[in-house]
Amino acid sequence: MLVNLGDITSERSDHANTTVWVADVLRSRIAAGELPPGAKLSEQQLAASMQVSRNTLREAFTMLSLESVVTRFPHRGVFVAAPDADSVREIYRVRRMLEPAAVLWGPALDLERLDAVVSVARAAKADADVPAMAAANQAFHEALVSMSGSAQLQQMMARVLAEMRLVFHAMSSQPDFHSRYVEENAALVELLRDGRRAEASDALRGYLDAAEAELLGHLGA
Repeated sequence: MLVNLGDITSERSDHANTTVWVADVLRSRIAAGELPPGAKLSEQQLAASMQVSRNTLREAFTMLSLESVVTRFPHRGVFVAAPDADSVREIYRVRRMLEPAAVLWGPALDLERLDAVVSVARAAKADADVPAMAAANQAFHEALVSMSGSAQLQQMMARVLAEMRLVFHAMSSQPDFHSRYVEENAALVELLRDGRRAEASDALRGYLDAAEAELLGHLGA
C-alpha cells in the first residue's frame, strides 16, 4: 500500500527545525489512523507534497524509526510499522510510568476537557463507531498526560499514541476492546472530580494492565 498525503504544506508553521516538523506531521497522521500498519511511505511523493528535500525526509524517517513508528527495509523502502508483542510490552511500560503519575500529581487538571472526550466516546459507542471510540480513547489518555503540564511528557505521549494507533489496527475485529473502556474512562473522571487522585491512579494502573494482557492475548492468538 503506497501512501501520498497530498499537499500538506498549509499545515506548516514557522518551525525552527524542518526535520522535526516532518516527523511531527507523519507521526500525527499515524496517530490519527490515516496511515495504517504496512503503508509504504513514498520518499519522492512525500518530499514533493511537503516541499522538503529528500535528505530532510530521510532524517525524519530515522527519527520515527528510532521511535518504532516506521520500519526501514533495505531495497524496499520505509513502511509504517506493525507492532508485535514486544512492542506492546514496551508501550505499556512507558504508559504505566506516565499516566498514573500524571493523574496522581499533575497540576493541570482539566475536567471540562475530560468530560468532553467522554461525551464523544459515549456517542461513538451508541453508534457502534469503533474508529471513533478508538480516537476518543486516544484523546482521553492524551488529556490525562496533559495534566502533567510538561511539554516534554506530552511529546513522549504523542509518540506512544502513534504506536498505540498501530496496535489498534490489530483489534479492529474486536469492537468490545474499545467499548468497554468508555465507562472506565468516565469512572476515572468521577474519581478525579471527587479529588480521589490516588484511587484514580491505582484504577488506571489496573486498567492498563488489563488492556496490555488483552492485546497480548489477541496478538498471541
